Amino acid sequence: MNPQSRSDAYGSRINRSHSSLLANAIPWISIALASILTVFPIAAALPMVPPLGFLMLLGWRLVRPGLLPVWAGIPLGLFADLFSGQPFGFGMMTWSLALIGIEIVETRFPWRGFWQDWFTGGIMTIAYIVAGWLLSGAPPTFPSLVALGPQAVFSILLIPLFARLVARLDRFRLTRWWTVA
Repeated sequence: MNPQSRSDAYGSRINRSHSSLLANAIPWISIALASILTVFPIAAALPMVPPLGFLMLLGWRLVRPGLLPVWAGIPLGLFADLFSGQPFGFGMMTWSLALIGIEIVETRFPWRGFWQDWFTGGIMTIAYIVAGWLLSGAPPTFPSLVALGPQAVFSILLIPLFARLVARLDRFRLTRWWTVA
């Protein structure tokens, strides 16, 4: 009869379940929102805004390896193409190649840690930024390559932050909600 007898630090566990809608939609929505965030103007002489959608995709893929399928790069890259300013199809191609590359790394090194994830994410991010520079249509010159340095360094430094954000979103994604059976 005591209401506290069936509860713990996380609340009552009776008649609680994960929301399948949240569990499936949170990764896709968070990547899409991060892709939209790059359109907000930031006045700078150099390209400083990291590819937020790509970093969120890497975060979800590295923190929760089995959650996003390999083919997820196509629709998410298509959505990112609408907001990135890159040639159409660039996001679909690079995001798909990144997911395939991470899949290859994970089959080769099944036990990995934080440093390997950060290194893998850093290599993928640098490849993404350089590919965007080469395929942008502007003539590739040495000064423009040097100008990409701050964006690349800033993006690599944000990888652990995005991994932490993904871990928080994953905890919210798996929250138990009251259900009516």
